[in-house]
Amino acid sequence: MQVSPHVQAVQVPDDNPMHPLYTNIFLVGDGPVMAIDSGESQDRYKWMLRGYLAATGRDQIDLVAITHHHFDHSGNLKWSAETLGSAIVLPQASVKFLRGKLPPAEQLRFVDDGEVIALGGAEVRVLFTPGHTPDSVCYYLEQEGVLFTGDTFLGGSTTTVGDLAAYRQSLRMLAELPNLQVICPGHGPLVREPRERLLELLRHRETRDQQIIGVLQAGRSMSAWDIMLKVYPGLNKRLRRAATGNVTTHLKALQDIGRVNVHAGKPRPADPAKAKQAADRAKYRVGVIKEAEKLQKVQRQAQLRAQETAPTAQWITPPKYELLD
Repeated sequence: MQVSPHVQAVQVPDDNPMHPLYTNIFLVGDGPVMAIDSGESQDRYKWMLRGYLAATGRDQIDLVAITHHHFDHSGNLKWSAETLGSAIVLPQASVKFLRGKLPPAEQLRFVDDGEVIALGGAEVRVLFTPGHTPDSVCYYLEQEGVLFTGDTFLGGSTTTVGDLAAYRQSLRMLAELPNLQVICPGHGPLVREPRERLLELLRHRETRDQQIIGVLQAGRSMSAWDIMLKVYPGLNKRLRRAATGNVTTHLKALQDIGRVNVHAGKPRPADPAKAKQAADRAKYRVGVIKEAEKLQKVQRQAQLRAQETAPTAQWITPPKYELLD
């Protein structure tokens, strides 16, 4: 989908309730091309990127820039470097989260806040926007008013927040960008009223503060989980853990300003035997998945080879034909 003269959207359908409608990869530039995020390490993301290359007559994507380290945005970095010839653009803060998942150092390009990446007729500015994660980055193509937000701002829902104070500051900064026309989020549809939606999201966080305070005004201490059940009635059950994380983030911010007191919890003691059992099960599942992928590849290759050879398994002597006079 064409977003602006220098921006195309690759929208990959997604059924994860944390990723409303689809996960987005954006291609920027008409000289050197930069992808915003690499998608999850699944074939459908790779096919979509290869489809873009086939449709545009290109054989590589010059740069892949990540908006943060989460696997659904960074899963194909090694593959992009090896297969598409891409250099990987990222902040230094992402490295500690991506150990073992990055290509060799010579294929990495570290960026600073405010740095401009030149892409032929397009210039993309790097904006550090911590809050969703410590290493969250947005990219801004000011000449066309296109802002790429990753998970700092989603198209169809609110996002999870790790540091509420930093997040609010990031949203305020984004709302003041000049010539802002459209937000290209990491998940969900494009947003065509960006400034209003950013300010609306700030108000939403203030409302959530008041809802949490209202729940606690009942006069008894409550866990973050129980507060979440009050604040998010009717929430999709698969989103409850994420919502509890957001409630905890708000509680931390309210604690910092002296509105909430915290009674320390008692952690459950670790059970080494159970931990090892869980690790073994996870390792077994990974092994089974890898073996299944190998068998699937072998099957595809066998099907292709079958098209190249005579059907000797079907016939001892195949029918033969000759021309009648």
